[in-house]
Amino acid sequence: MASIAASGCCTALYFNSNMQTSWHGYRTLDARIVSQKSLPMRSLRLRVSAEINYVNADEAKQLLEVEGFMVVDVRDKSQFERAHIKSCYHAPLFIENKDNDPGTIVKRTLHNNFSGLFYGLPFTKPNPDFVQSIKNQFSPESKLLLVCQEGMRSAAAARKLEEAGFQNIACITSGLQSVKPGTFESVGSTELQDAGKAGLVMIQGKISVVLGTVLICAFLFITFFPDQAEKLFPSS
Repeated sequence: MASIAASGCCTALYFNSNMQTSWHGYRTLDARIVSQKSLPMRSLRLRVSAEINYVNADEAKQLLEVEGFMVVDVRDKSQFERAHIKSCYHAPLFIENKDNDPGTIVKRTLHNNFSGLFYGLPFTKPNPDFVQSIKNQFSPESKLLLVCQEGMRSAAAARKLEEAGFQNIACITSGLQSVKPGTFESVGSTELQDAGKAGLVMIQGKISVVLGTVLICAFLFITFFPDQAEKLFPSS
């Protein structure tokens, strides 16, 4: 038995060793001894975790053109179809929820009567095949730029892929809504920054633009042609 005592310390550590097992005794101030049997040494597998790189739109463009990154769009199908970066790979983090259990039906009805109606957002659920779809398409060493509309889904997707062993991941801070027109070559019926806009909000916006234009024209007409305006709109 061997003992080790450190000057100024109140604890003495004793060792009694055999082939694969060691017993540790700890003597405390009140002279109590607590013994603990240690487990045999096991080999440990270490995993290197890569840091996710968050970039702005201009930096993201450099990643694509200079460093050979590939774009993975994690938005839902509706936003992807409105506008997406050309030649990107679509792997939605969330998919449309078409389940028909009573709880889901109630939630879907409430969603469609508010978020779906006003903002055009689909009722979704996590995509259980997201990570596997990326693994089927790319190797863990691939350089991937993840994009979504606001930046939150791409950040969540990046964490999932990092846990799955992907080492070269980047995301656009604030998402595609912060991208200026012409930054990326895109495909779709609208600009990338507007792909998240839909529903009654868009209609309301168009109506507001029309009404605003009419009011401005009326104001200018009354200001520059007061006589004609008085004839058209006589005061009572």
